[in-house]
Amino acid sequence: MAPRLCVRCQTSKAMLKRPKTQEQVCRECFFTLFEEEVHETISATKLFRPGERVAIAASGGKDSTVLAHIMTTLNARYGYGLDLFLLSIDEGIAGYRDDSLETVKRNEQQYGIPLTVVSYKDLYGWTMDEIVAQIGTKNNCTFCGVFRRQALDRGAVLAGANKIATGHNADDVAETVLLNILRGDVPRLSRCANIITGGDSPLPRVKPFKYAYEKEIVLYAYYKKLDYFSTECVYAPYAARGFAREFIKDLEAVRPMAIIDVIRSAEDFVFTSASEDKLPQPRNCERCGYISSQPVCKACVLLEGLNRGLPRLGVSRTRGKRGEKAGLHPDVERPLPPSASAARAELGPAGRADNTADGDAGAAAAPASSSGRETGVHLDSGGIADDACVEKRTVGMRELEERIGGWGLGPGGDGIQGTNSEGAGKDVAGVVGSSIRGARSVRKVQIEYELAEGT
Repeated sequence: MAPRLCVRCQTSKAMLKRPKTQEQVCRECFFTLFEEEVHETISATKLFRPGERVAIAASGGKDSTVLAHIMTTLNARYGYGLDLFLLSIDEGIAGYRDDSLETVKRNEQQYGIPLTVVSYKDLYGWTMDEIVAQIGTKNNCTFCGVFRRQALDRGAVLAGANKIATGHNADDVAETVLLNILRGDVPRLSRCANIITGGDSPLPRVKPFKYAYEKEIVLYAYYKKLDYFSTECVYAPYAARGFAREFIKDLEAVRPMAIIDVIRSAEDFVFTSASEDKLPQPRNCERCGYISSQPVCKACVLLEGLNRGLPRLGVSRTRGKRGEKAGLHPDVERPLPPSASAARAELGPAGRADNTADGDAGAAAAPASSSGRETGVHLDSGGIADDACVEKRTVGMRELEERIGGWGLGPGGDGIQGTNSEGAGKDVAGVVGSSIRGARSVRKVQIEYELAEGT
């Protein structure tokens, strides 16, 4: 049987099937097609202007290594007139980043472009290994992502760059679109598919590989025999993005163009004027001076938590008694959720609640706890307890009703008292004020309770 020929040149033997188009092509035609598609993306979107100094975000991995190779190749071939240099971030991850930086240093010699390295330790006083020792592996990617984005900006500014080119590929963009949909994050969803982000800022970021498939980047690096670091970050298995990545890969297996379709769909999203009015506007952080969408940037919030011995500051959803998040801005009032607002309204200024007419549901309020914080709790027929100051808890209403039936106020309005023969004269001490005792879980909180003799 004669070997299958390349569908492009019709002379050489087909060596691979392109993951993106399913075309069977030879190696040389694949190199040409891949490079020309990236050049077309750069030209069509006008990513660069002659004379710009461009920082290539280099981690030593396949994406950044291929990006450095492609950018130097196209810059020379088409006369972009760019001043290119490599910019690497040392997060301080032993056994991972120190090895990958050695690869980047070799790339510096191979491509003949200078290298600039900035570290978390120098910028923030912390390494990622030290941060993980404080925060654990649950939210470590939040810290790393925030610090890394700002570190790239700071390193690029120090090196006098006009733009930052990152190796984000089509798979990365599709995963980000999916994550932002799942989170309901409209501001990020509106811009995550853009090939240029921060276009109005002094230091825009561009994605030349926006339409390049990850598998094709791997094939290009393999057949070109490029020098890259292939070990995954030791903390990556704990990242939420991994689940989105698996889903995107499953879509690609069924329909290869699904990745591009997800990106095109995000590009065509239309946001209402009301949504656009709520989008955060770029500004400078009041503390560090770097670009932020809030008065104080996320990096400063996270760093403050680390320095204060409160590593969960900025990643926790816990709110203080006045509604401020994580205690960073005590003078900023934030509205309570509707359910908590309703609970507070029912409690009234005296901290009391009236029984409902049918007796199926009731409310109770306890006086302020010793710490001075309100601890009133509203119970409704759906079994949801809304602490007017803290959080939602699921109360075992059915079990309580079986034990004490009906609801009423205890003596002095201090508790919930049973009204049937078995529960009469007894307070449910475990459902009152600061006596609530719950073991938090992913789906619900079971309230332990006890029947105490009424007074």
